[in-house]
Amino acid sequence: MNRAAGRVPADVVAAVAVGGALGTAARYGLAVAWSHAPGSLPWATLVTNLVGCALLGALMHVITERIAPHPLLRPFLGTGVLGGFTTFSAYAVETRELLAAGRPGLALGYVLGTLVGGLSAVLLGDRLMARVSR
Repeated sequence: MNRAAGRVPADVVAAVAVGGALGTAARYGLAVAWSHAPGSLPWATLVTNLVGCALLGALMHVITERIAPHPLLRPFLGTGVLGGFTTFSAYAVETRELLAAGRPGLALGYVLGTLVGGLSAVLLGDRLMARVSR
């Protein structure tokens, strides 16, 4: 397949698909194990997204600063596993559910906590990996 023609090679598609299936299964398992009552903070999604952001920061540090990665490592781990593990769709639905349950303050805290926490987690993952890999 030809990238110049806008086609993604089959091995990259397969790496993303397999990684995505693994990440999604892990997220689903965590959501089932750590369910929340309607109108309460969806801790499983919040923690999943923050952990995923930290792992993505660590991964990006390693593959851009420390190793010459296999060409499929980033699509498999970054886009696939961590893309499947983290979830914007559940975050958006759960925010809407908090608003529908009459919890606008909690919904706003969830939105801001996820945004600030996610950005901070990426930075933390990067910095921790830099320190560990010295």
